[in-house]
Amino acid sequence: MVPGIILLCAGYGASTTAVSVSADMHSGVVDRFRSLPITSTAVLTGHVVASMARNVFSTLVVIGVAFLAGFRPEASALGYLGALAMVLLFVLALSWVSVVIGLVARSVEAASAFTFFVLFLPYVSSAFVPPETMPAVLRGFADNQPVTPMIETIRGFLMGTPVGDNVWTAVAWFGAIAVLSFVASMYLFRRSRAR
Repeated sequence: MVPGIILLCAGYGASTTAVSVSADMHSGVVDRFRSLPITSTAVLTGHVVASMARNVFSTLVVIGVAFLAGFRPEASALGYLGALAMVLLFVLALSWVSVVIGLVARSVEAASAFTFFVLFLPYVSSAFVPPETMPAVLRGFADNQPVTPMIETIRGFLMGTPVGDNVWTAVAWFGAIAVLSFVASMYLFRRSRAR
């Protein structure tokens, strides 16, 4: 269950970026930054970097608590690095999605509603129960959503078991999500400047 809890906490942490971006957009802070000699996207990139830093810390806390509760991974040093890289990819992708949500949200409250969607995904995945034990409709969703291969990859890295094609599926899903969200956020940010 630890990989699921890690992604649950990381997803929540990344999704709060939507609230921060929305607050900056609605409070006028971004307009002040635009008058400074900085690149136009530095504000958004700063939010994503802050999200990454917060989530590295929170992931270490979750793993520390898991150790105290009896979690004993059998990972090698490369396994830990692989798991960390996958968590960082997950956070990067969800942080850029959160930036997009923060840019399109009409209020800070609307942006905060996004966190519920992110928190829901790990529950309908292989995080807490095997998908084959789920009803058919849920099993189909769990088997074909991006969080399941990410959890299976992190689980494999931490437990020293084979990850199979899960690693490439997770990288493809979250790499595509990160790139598309980055491009969308740049477009939306520039468009908001034109208003």
